[in-house]
Amino acid sequence: MTEKYKNYLMKDHSFDWKTLLGILCLLIVITGIYGFLYEYIFYYLNGGRQYFYWRGGHFLPWINIYAYGSLGIYFAAYKQRKHPVKVFLISMLLCGVLEFVTGWVMDIVRAGNRCWDYNQEIWNFGNIGGYVCLRSVLFFGLSGLILIYGLIPLCFYIAKKVNKKVFLSITITLCAIFFIDEVYNCFIARLFHLPRAYDIYSKLGVHYMSFK
Repeated sequence: MTEKYKNYLMKDHSFDWKTLLGILCLLIVITGIYGFLYEYIFYYLNGGRQYFYWRGGHFLPWINIYAYGSLGIYFAAYKQRKHPVKVFLISMLLCGVLEFVTGWVMDIVRAGNRCWDYNQEIWNFGNIGGYVCLRSVLFFGLSGLILIYGLIPLCFYIAKKVNKKVFLSITITLCAIFFIDEVYNCFIARLFHLPRAYDIYSKLGVHYMSFK
């Protein structure tokens, strides 16, 4: 273990609010893409390895719930980074609750048109209403370890090494692009009846996972 990594574990790191904002923006972008890649691979396996399915409903390869969950893990588990078991359990519990509540609310709002349903998926042991299962929360726990012990120290390192203005310009711009994509597909396109990512990509022959 290097001295710098020991320093990350043993000492709290403080940043001014602008730099912290840039770090959070970077986390949002990376973890949203991470979630997309995970589901891209998982649903390929789940579908019998016939097709890759585009997930998330955005133009960009990004899934918002993973990004928001990563922020929750950061704020809830960062102080516990000296204790990997606590980080794992906090990540499992926090993201499991987030997934269950989000799935339940979306099921009601979308009148049964779910974005995911573990009742129809492989490896769905411990399934609760199709909203959450043991596999998913175990994955969230593992991802929490990757986040706290890999991604966050990397983001801290980048924030310290890169010129502040350059760092903020890049991270905030990237995050803004992803949020514009989300706002358009979730709100603007629906409000003004404009084509969404799903509509355009479907016409291009991109496969989407559908649930009954």
